[in-house]
Amino acid sequence: MTDSPAPVARAHQIELPPEHVVGVPADFASVWHTTESFVIDFLAARGPAVMGDHDGEPVLVQDLVVSARIRMPPTHVIELMKALERQLSTWETETGRRAPVDPTLPDL
Repeated sequence: MTDSPAPVARAHQIELPPEHVVGVPADFASVWHTTESFVIDFLAARGPAVMGDHDGEPVLVQDLVVSARIRMPPTHVIELMKALERQLSTWETETGRRAPVDPTLPDL
C-alpha cells in the first residue's frame, strides 16, 4: 500500500489591472447555474424604481443593467461561500453592526 502524498501549500500572485481598481457598482446580484458552472450577475440600478402594472396588479419596477458577470465551477462556489461568511463575520465584528436582513427572503 502506498502513502498518499502530503498536501502542498498554495500561494497565489494576484494582479489587479488598473482599469479594475475602482470596481463596478452592484446594487443587486442574481445567481443561477448551468450544468457546468454557477453564474453570478452583479446588477446596477439605472434610476429610481417606479410603479408599474403587471396583469392589472401594481408592481415596483426597477431598471437594472448587468455591471459584471462571473462564471465559476461548482467546486469553487463552496470556497466562495466560506470566504463571504468569513468576511461578513469580520465586518460585523469590526463595525459592531449586523448585515441587514431582507424580510422578503425566505428563511432557509
